[in-house]
Amino acid sequence: MTEEILRVRGLRKRFPGVVALDGVDFDLRPGEVHVLLGENGAGKSTLIKMLSGAYHPDEGQIFVDGREAAIRTAEDAQRHGVATIYQEFNLVPQLTVAENLMLGRPPRRFGIVDKKAMYRHARELLDRVGVDADPRAPLESLGIARMQMVEIAKALGLRARVLIMDEPTAVLTTSEVERLFAIVRQLKRQGVAIVFITHHLEEIAQIGDRVTVLRDGASVAEVPADTPEDELVRLMVGRSIEQQYPRERSTQGAPLLEVRNLTREGVFEDVSFEVRAGEVVGLAGLVGAGRTEVVRAIFGADPYDSGEVLVDGRPLPRGKVTAAMEAGLGLVPEDRKGQGLVLGASIRENLGLVTMRRATKAGFVDRAGQAKAAARVAEQLGVRMSGLGQEVRTLSGGNQQKVVIGKWLLADAKVLILDEPTRGIDVGAKVEIYQLINSLTAGGHAVLMISSDLPEVLGMSDRVLVMARGRLTGELSAAEATQDSVMALAVGELEETA
Repeated sequence: MTEEILRVRGLRKRFPGVVALDGVDFDLRPGEVHVLLGENGAGKSTLIKMLSGAYHPDEGQIFVDGREAAIRTAEDAQRHGVATIYQEFNLVPQLTVAENLMLGRPPRRFGIVDKKAMYRHARELLDRVGVDADPRAPLESLGIARMQMVEIAKALGLRARVLIMDEPTAVLTTSEVERLFAIVRQLKRQGVAIVFITHHLEEIAQIGDRVTVLRDGASVAEVPADTPEDELVRLMVGRSIEQQYPRERSTQGAPLLEVRNLTREGVFEDVSFEVRAGEVVGLAGLVGAGRTEVVRAIFGADPYDSGEVLVDGRPLPRGKVTAAMEAGLGLVPEDRKGQGLVLGASIRENLGLVTMRRATKAGFVDRAGQAKAAARVAEQLGVRMSGLGQEVRTLSGGNQQKVVIGKWLLADAKVLILDEPTRGIDVGAKVEIYQLINSLTAGGHAVLMISSDLPEVLGMSDRVLVMARGRLTGELSAAEATQDSVMALAVGELEETA
């Protein structure tokens, strides 16, 4: 048996009111991809933060090359050859791409930063991950997917022996995932050991060797990567899930959202569609097609040059988020931490962000009633927490997403726009969100859903709109929509029908 490069035994970690890890055992061998699988809140993030020096274990031991290692800081982890690519980027948007890649270790010449060498090395790293970006450009000018590839390139630049990848494919297109997997296989051949976290079960057999399953903070199983998906789900959630996409069609009513000839020069052009009461409309397309830009303009978060948005038949003033909210629009953004939550506030306060504003505007706040409503919604969504007073920053990514959705449930939004609603969420929580979508449409609400997960779009949409290069290239009914037909429209192979 190949000697382990990293091993943990009996790791325990407690937070106020929560046991995050309860005696976890885990090991990693050179040249393998060991998948870490579990529901949101199962302990995956806590474990990798201990391996990267962000958290310290209350009990248990970490061994590197057979010797006990005290990993107390990120510098300790780097000294032991451990690099981590977090699901939430560890980047500085205001700096250039090259400065982010060389953060904390820029090349120097005669004591000053050698920018020529920095840009050259950055270009090499970007080429390695297949990113066409100017190393001198501000990082914030890149989209989410390219930022993810920059994060990966940054880790590769550290020449780590152990590489931890937390949901690295969550924001990547199919071609970008293939490129990433090619890099992973190359690293395996070089003897690098990789911890790979994903909620896309179909990826496990493609890239993994072994799987360790965590549930409720404990390691419950170690199985081969070719274990059937149904068995992996059962191990994760403790039960079988009968239907992955449980869409229940509802009776459709009048249009609740109408978008007419919406245009923003250089971003999107002449976008028109409607979403009816009781309907889920999927908005598909490749990363960079303009989907997020369109829905942000609809919600008033970004400007547009011409066109019109109507909610329940009434025109919305452009560029006014408050008017959109008051009309009954809700937006769950793709960047939940940066745009959907107040991280330092409690779960109760985040759930009440929209309804609190409305109550305050009327001149009074029913705090007791709001707390009761927040508790009801948190229970309905299955938020795993110690209590409503817990800071939302301490929740797992999936539970944070439930809180973002929950605030719009409390606000009783007529039209809910979901931008990547299940990104970084485990299969059990995904089904819960799908069932919530069903309950919304059954109650006469409308849902507009952006997702880069094409099976999700096909499984949950009543109609699919496809965008490419800032334009709508087609509309497909649920019966017409297949992976091939959607992708053909997404890459512009078919002309828009009249």
